[in-house]
Amino acid sequence: MNTIDKREVTEAINAADDALMHLNSARQCLNSASNWGLLDMFGGNMITGLFKHGKMASAEREIEQARYSLQKFSRELRDVHGFSSIHINDFLSFADFFFDGFVADVLVQSKISSAKRQCDEAIRRVQDIRNQLAGML
Repeated sequence: MNTIDKREVTEAINAADDALMHLNSARQCLNSASNWGLLDMFGGNMITGLFKHGKMASAEREIEQARYSLQKFSRELRDVHGFSSIHINDFLSFADFFFDGFVADVLVQSKISSAKRQCDEAIRRVQDIRNQLAGML
């Protein structure tokens, strides 16, 4: 592998690491929002609701940062021979439905659970691609 190829792989790995950082942070926020949501559903009060919504807002910010990082990862991946952005384009829009006008706490919990699953899948796939890239060095 020549110097240029190594540089491109390293840039893609760095972009993957950035995406993983935001995805993992989003996952932590979603876990916390879920826990506060359960408490809110089973006897919570206004304070628990505020904490839940605060964690949901944090998760939304991290998801937005993760999307940006995944787009950068996609661009960097195109520069690596044998990879293309097709590897990650299908999950760049994960959690698009998230936080769009919730009506009931049960619906909130359902959407948080779905976002957590999507986040886990994105983490798994980025880690798999990152491991493949690291194996190329």
